Amino acid sequence: MTNPFDMLLGGFAHVLGGGAVWHALWAVLIGIVIGALPGLTATMGVALLTTLTFGMGPNVAMLVLVCVYVGAIYGGSRSAILLNIPGTPASAASTLDGFPLARQGLAGRAMGISTAGSWVGTLFGTVILALFAPSFGEFALQFGSYEMFWVAMFGIVIAGSLSGGDPLKGYIAGFLGLFVATIGQETNHAYARFAYGNGDLAGGLGLLPVLVGVFGVAEVLSAMRGPAVKAVSSKIDSVIPRIGDVTKYWKTVLRSGALGTFIGAMPGLGEDIAAWTSYAAAKRASAEREKFGRGSIEGLMAAETGESACVPGAIIPVLTLAVPGSAPAAVLMAAMMIHGLNPGPMLAITSPEFIYQIVAMLVVADMVKLFYGLILVRPLLWILLIPRARLMPVVFVLCTVGAFAITSRLFDIWVMLGAGLVGFILRELRFPMAPLVLGIVLGDLLDKNLLRGLVLSGGDVTPFFTRPISMGLCVLTLAAAAWSIPGVAGLLRRRRAA
Repeated sequence: MTNPFDMLLGGFAHVLGGGAVWHALWAVLIGIVIGALPGLTATMGVALLTTLTFGMGPNVAMLVLVCVYVGAIYGGSRSAILLNIPGTPASAASTLDGFPLARQGLAGRAMGISTAGSWVGTLFGTVILALFAPSFGEFALQFGSYEMFWVAMFGIVIAGSLSGGDPLKGYIAGFLGLFVATIGQETNHAYARFAYGNGDLAGGLGLLPVLVGVFGVAEVLSAMRGPAVKAVSSKIDSVIPRIGDVTKYWKTVLRSGALGTFIGAMPGLGEDIAAWTSYAAAKRASAEREKFGRGSIEGLMAAETGESACVPGAIIPVLTLAVPGSAPAAVLMAAMMIHGLNPGPMLAITSPEFIYQIVAMLVVADMVKLFYGLILVRPLLWILLIPRARLMPVVFVLCTVGAFAITSRLFDIWVMLGAGLVGFILRELRFPMAPLVLGIVLGDLLDKNLLRGLVLSGGDVTPFFTRPISMGLCVLTLAAAAWSIPGVAGLLRRRRAA
């Protein structure tokens, strides 16, 4: 069965059979709740649920995690509209027009716009994934160790330079992640690095305890330190999405979907940048520019469509290059590896049907999300009012149980606590987290391909720079690093203006 359409039908048959719909229902619900609660993010949700999927088959586990991912990105808009606090960083742009609409007594309509934009955005990105991921995967088969080394390096550099804030802090976070990934025995000669005679350190730091610590424990500490929140109103008008809101702004929807998918496919950028970019592009092109920031339906639609289209976009490089497009996608990729799936160029040869199964999972998650978007408004309002002092201890216990359950080692709990403390300090110092997690996840890929390339070339580094694709990736990496230098970017803009 090699026909793409047949494989797509097979993907849906596989996903919809064997009680998988039940898993989709509860997983999307958990994702929405996690995303709606300020302080809990999609990354933390996927990391936490990964620890609970060890007893599941690989495909069911992936369905659960994809549903949590899709649900959490959507759920963040609930608190953004009702509390003026984004449930996830991806929903920050939604507060600009969602909260003003709620204060005007249009909270229900704002949530309807959010639901429609998010549903269309995920569907748009999923179509792009289905159309282009298989072809891009076949092209990626030309990548060897030299090219994969530069792909990993490009991902870390571009995440550090474009993830927002100070590029230097982005680079420091990215290379800190690389350092964490190098602790333990290297793959070729089992030489223990940074172990100092400690047997646990020689085995390396577990990927999941580190991610649960950085995104779970650190977020619990950050949430407990933040102020209490208050809902804008308990009165909700109709939440049924209006078809006219979508058709009137169809150009904005298409533009935001394309931008969100493209940004998602860029390593390490993520949903928050997709939302802000889509919002800015919509404002620049809008005939109702003065309404933006005061309750613009078009602005809210653009932000929601962009962030949700980013989810399938972020999965494209995971499946084709084994390089995540966002922090939640990085955890999803780690979960694929834990469950014995091998994302990357060889996936198009060994398991081409898996790409279409992921497409089917995204469509199912999107439809379940639409269902909950229509019926879950009132229960979510109650959940949003749960005091953090009661919620966060429960999350902390789940983090601890999840980190311990992987290998039943007490050492993993210490790793989780240490990573959580470091992650909390970095957040307080405004270091971006996306480059850090990308460095941790890509560190193994970079390390293996660097060593393998050197072995193949007999220690000669020339092939890293002279092979055609490798040379192009090297130039892209250097250009991305140079662009983050303020003087270089300013000089190029002045020359372009002249």
